[in-house]
Amino acid sequence: MARQHAASVLAAALVVGILASIPAEVRSIGVCYGVKGDHMPSASDVVKLYVSRGITGMRIYEANAETLAALDATGINLIVDVPNIAEMASSPDAASKWVQDNVVAYPGVNIRYIAVGNEVNGSDPLAQNILPAMQNMNAALSMAGFEHIKVSTAVQSGVTTGYPPSHGTFSTESAHMPPIALYLAKTGAPLLANVYPYFAYTGNPTAITIDYALFTSSGTVVQDDNGLAYQNLFDALVDTFYAALQSAGATDVGIVVSESGWPSAGATAATVSNAQAYNQGLIDHVSHGTPKVPQPLETYIFAMFNENEKGGAETEKHFGLFNPDMSSAYDINF
Repeated sequence: MARQHAASVLAAALVVGILASIPAEVRSIGVCYGVKGDHMPSASDVVKLYVSRGITGMRIYEANAETLAALDATGINLIVDVPNIAEMASSPDAASKWVQDNVVAYPGVNIRYIAVGNEVNGSDPLAQNILPAMQNMNAALSMAGFEHIKVSTAVQSGVTTGYPPSHGTFSTESAHMPPIALYLAKTGAPLLANVYPYFAYTGNPTAITIDYALFTSSGTVVQDDNGLAYQNLFDALVDTFYAALQSAGATDVGIVVSESGWPSAGATAATVSNAQAYNQGLIDHVSHGTPKVPQPLETYIFAMFNENEKGGAETEKHFGLFNPDMSSAYDINF
């Protein structure tokens, strides 16, 4: 997938070669809830699992009536993706209907962010639809009295370039991003960033150590020329996003990590022990923030379940913290 290649290119630069505001009310780790598998549990049972494990955030990739109803009155923070970006961009009425059907109809659901697009590359014609779709969605939310919900887009590391992290900018292939960054600064919404040290490491295993990717390095691996030191690749990737926002004139835009995870099967580095080390390390780490922004970083692990019907590489089926029968894929302490 695009994020795999783009992350590996960026990570090679990170290894070989501001203070931004943080969204308020940061709580603990969230988990992305995908449903591309057989014998998946009901949405009601899934929400009960979130509550029982103390998982206070969820991301869903489409608004689903069963899931939204199950989330009612739970207090679980929600990121929800919207479909049909082109239609949302061209039709304020379509944005308004989506808001009425999926926001207004569920006043007891704590929708925190709406993601307009997930990892849309600059070369994709849809990229030019993201900003107008965000504008229409914000207008629809405001008209419905839900302006507190923040509208953003989810991007992967390939939209940025630069080494060391403080030199991060949006890449020339991602010309759609600076206007989006400035719009986020205007609305007060964060940028949603999908951050995957796994893809960076597997794309450059001779340049990147597994310890640097897994939060297990014993000391500094990358020394930035601004004096900041990096002990893990996750921080370096996130701070490159912060620097890119700053270079675009959007210094006050925060970041929410909308996806991050490590597969437990399907490739050499995709093992249960590595997945457990990464995801537990992520949970334990993000409350401290990054060297550039040492404040709690709202983060969503990808993903809740192993999904055997996903396409792409075999690893895509094995990002889950849980199996479809709701047993743990490995031990994780939230």
